[in-house]
Amino acid sequence: MTRIEAAPGGTLVLDSESLARAVLRDREVTTWLALARADDLRVVTSAAALVEVTHPRVNRAALERTLSRLVVEPVTEAVARRAAALLAENGLHGHKYASAAMVAATALAAPGPVTVLTSDPDDLVVLCGGRAAVIEV
Repeated sequence: MTRIEAAPGGTLVLDSESLARAVLRDREVTTWLALARADDLRVVTSAAALVEVTHPRVNRAALERTLSRLVVEPVTEAVARRAAALLAENGLHGHKYASAAMVAATALAAPGPVTVLTSDPDDLVVLCGGRAAVIEV
């Protein structure tokens, strides 16, 4: 498993856990978002992550405020096909890896260099195959 260092410029991608932590104004994720703004990074998340984060107890105002500061990339057919291909290339399948694969496909389609914030770096390191910096938060 090879990890690469985050680089300035490009895109910062939030998975569902880092998006949830942004909504909660977690200090570590908030720091990453401030650095992204300072470096004029594009900050994105997958629509799949938004689905995972939205539930009856989420603070709706905080969620909307967070979403207003980033781009929610749709899970298009192309993204879904790329996610499925990433799973197949890595011998993975099923519900357990589906969301991570959609985040990885979203990250790999973004302008580079790309940094992904995640609470589960192992899956994303494999799925991104060294083409994105994967940072555990």
